Amino acid sequence: MATREELKQRACEAIDKNRDKIIALGDAIFSEPELGYKEFKTAEKVKKAFDEMGYKYTDGHAITGIIAPLKGGESKVKVAIMGELDAVVAPNHRCANKETGAAHSCGHNAQIASMVGVGYALAGTGILEELSGDVVLMAVPAEEYVEIEYRNELKKAGKIWFLGGKQEFIRLGVFDDIDIMIMQHTANTVDGILASPGGASNGFVGKLVRYIGKEAHAGGAPHLGINALNAAQIGLMAVNANRETFQDKDHIRVHPIITKGGDLVNVVPADVRIETYVRGANVPAILDASAKVNRAFKAGADAVGAKCEITELPGYMPVVTDKNLVEIMTGNLVELFGAEHVNTNPAAGGGSSDVGDVASILPTLQADIGGAEGDFHSERFEIADKETAYLGAAKALVMTVIDLLADGAVLGEKVKAEFKPQMTKEQYLKEWGHIE
Repeated sequence: MATREELKQRACEAIDKNRDKIIALGDAIFSEPELGYKEFKTAEKVKKAFDEMGYKYTDGHAITGIIAPLKGGESKVKVAIMGELDAVVAPNHRCANKETGAAHSCGHNAQIASMVGVGYALAGTGILEELSGDVVLMAVPAEEYVEIEYRNELKKAGKIWFLGGKQEFIRLGVFDDIDIMIMQHTANTVDGILASPGGASNGFVGKLVRYIGKEAHAGGAPHLGINALNAAQIGLMAVNANRETFQDKDHIRVHPIITKGGDLVNVVPADVRIETYVRGANVPAILDASAKVNRAFKAGADAVGAKCEITELPGYMPVVTDKNLVEIMTGNLVELFGAEHVNTNPAAGGGSSDVGDVASILPTLQADIGGAEGDFHSERFEIADKETAYLGAAKALVMTVIDLLADGAVLGEKVKAEFKPQMTKEQYLKEWGHIE
């Protein structure tokens, strides 16, 4: 029986052996970005890699998701390794899809590369047989909460319920037999910091806001119309007037966009639409800010006699990272990159992820691994250090898996035993997803 360190060394050597394949996959996904619930080409790339490794998998989960279960020597603890399939919109990025504007200026391509890298580490190396638990590789769709109207139409058609992929995985029962979930997210390398074990970040609710006015000739008879754009502008100003009431400790963020401002310049706008998030560090603060935002939007309609329709959509839960997983991952990050290159006290993030939804029901960790440069969600984003972003990330993940599942899965059992969920799956679906 090999020691944990021997298993880790074997796994890292396998990743290095398959270095070119892992990098090629990450680059191929980067070059062909797709938006959430549309990642069909990306999914095919993942399935091709699984086929090459001889892994059996199922696909079509939440439209494009893929699941490959790998059996260990025993099945005491089951650990999921996830990577996200989707891109975000950055139409000016050099690799942006010319039709959709999709671009991997979020680093999800590196997530998939590292998740598949774990697959290469375990394929034919004899490591699985020495583990007292199972590993499940998951490619999940639609982490970026975008194209809200499109996804809401998918929901109306019964194809999804949640707008986020991990949320859908929860609903579909994908996590019902999963004990632990770990993954990584690409980060910028700043001041020599290559990795962080992960920290807290905001949750949010999503909103579709529609102002309904009355058309009229904009020049000849504006008095006969009701200007929905004016209503929206007043509503947005009313939202801004509430910002001083948001407390710093709650990390509230409200950032609306107008997706439709009218139809023709010489017609009084009668149909104006807004998408927005209301983010915060905890659920009570999110709900409080959300109520204020709704009140403000409706006030805009009242001011000019328009109507205001607000569709509330379940966003993401705040991310709360499991402390035991942080400790285990930190040790591996230090071993890989050196203590001076690891940030062990990361600040809470203002962004959001459906990782938070998974973390509310089972022990979860999303580590940050460097290698990127340029602003996220912009045309300037690039994967500058593939050794870190692709290969280093894969090594950190598989080393943590080995820690959890080797030696009779003692550490994995400890993580399971000490985890206190915020809610059950049933509570989550009813209280957050409003599924009766």
